[in-house]
Amino acid sequence: MKEFIERTLVIIKPDGVKRNLSGEIISRFEKTGLKIVGLKMIWIDKDFAKKHYPESLIPVLTEKTFLDYDSMNVKVNEPREKVGKGAYEDLIRYISEGPVIAMVLEGVHAVEIVRKLVGTTSPHKSPPGTIRGDFTHLSMGYATYRKIGGRNLIHASGTKEEAKKEISLWFKESELHSYKGVHDEHIL
Repeated sequence: MKEFIERTLVIIKPDGVKRNLSGEIISRFEKTGLKIVGLKMIWIDKDFAKKHYPESLIPVLTEKTFLDYDSMNVKVNEPREKVGKGAYEDLIRYISEGPVIAMVLEGVHAVEIVRKLVGTTSPHKSPPGTIRGDFTHLSMGYATYRKIGGRNLIHASGTKEEAKKEISLWFKESELHSYKGVHDEHIL
């Protein structure tokens, strides 16, 4: 049974902290039976932000931004590379503009469950009932157009491999805890 138990990283970004949504967001994860095994508030600098979001992310940001532009019929005269680099710089500035809450959640299929609860990266495409769908509506294209970074409240690891890498970046092993929760008797 232990092979189904996963850990994943979640970061409540500066806009989520500033908007006093941290408790509501954390509560949604706990209500599904996910267990918090690590939690801290930290104000990261741009160097750390670049470790979390490496420059290799630029092509992905570029593609997502242009998909949003296309869906909004926005015509951009700048080269794709410049737009993608700008989106990346906005993201780094945004994630380091205020404190964040980083947490490690544990449970059966934790990565997949968290991704469903969070919603899509571009909040305007997230359905009601998801964290992004309920609390924000900006598109990544709009955020890039305004040069404000993707104000989408939250980061969640996309895969089990990504989760392991991100958890080791944000948390020391001594900051992660194992304990029996009330939900464990129903799943272990």
